Amino acid sequence: MKTFRNLLLAAAIVPLALSAQERFGTRNGHIAFFSETPMENIEANNRKVSSVLDPNTGALQFAVLIKAFEFEKALMQEHFNENYMESNTFPKAEFKGTVVGLSAEQAKKAGTYPVTVQGDLTIHGVTKAVEHKGTITVNADGTLKAVSDFIVKPEDHGIKIPGVVRKNIAEEITVKVRIDYTKL
Repeated sequence: MKTFRNLLLAAAIVPLALSAQERFGTRNGHIAFFSETPMENIEANNRKVSSVLDPNTGALQFAVLIKAFEFEKALMQEHFNENYMESNTFPKAEFKGTVVGLSAEQAKKAGTYPVTVQGDLTIHGVTKAVEHKGTITVNADGTLKAVSDFIVKPEDHGIKIPGVVRKNIAEEITVKVRIDYTKL
C-alpha cells in the first residue's frame, strides 16, 4: 500500500515539475541567405522556420523547410530547389545543439545577452558541427529575440554548383537568423 501511495505521489509531482520548465518556441521564424558575386546577387527568405529553445538546459533546435525559401525571381527558386538543394530528396535543414551564455535566470530578466550556439547543422543531408556567435534579447513582455549571422559554404554540405553558373553563386553564403520566441 505504501509503494502504491508513493507511485501516486510521484505520478502527481512529475507532470508539475515538467510543466514548470519554461520553453520558448516559434513556427514563423525568419532565416534569409545572401549570395553576392560580381555577376549576380541572390537573396532568399524563409519565414516559416520552426524552433524551440529551452533556457534551463540550453537546448536549441531548428527545422527549416527548403521549399519555403522565397526568391525575387521564380526561376531562381526553381533552380535552387531542383538543381542545387534537391528539395524533394532533402526537404529540410535542421540544427540541433545548445546555446551557451544564456542562463535560465537571465531568460527571465530583460536585457541583451551575447551567446554562442554550438551543435550540428544538417543541410542537403550532410551534417557538420558548427559554432556561431549571436545575441538573445529578453523583452519586458517575456518574449525572446535571437539574432545570428554566419557563413555557410555550399561545398561543405555536398551542394554541387555546375561550372556554367559557378561565377553566379558565391563560395560563401551569408545566413541571417532572426527568431522571435514566445513561451510554449
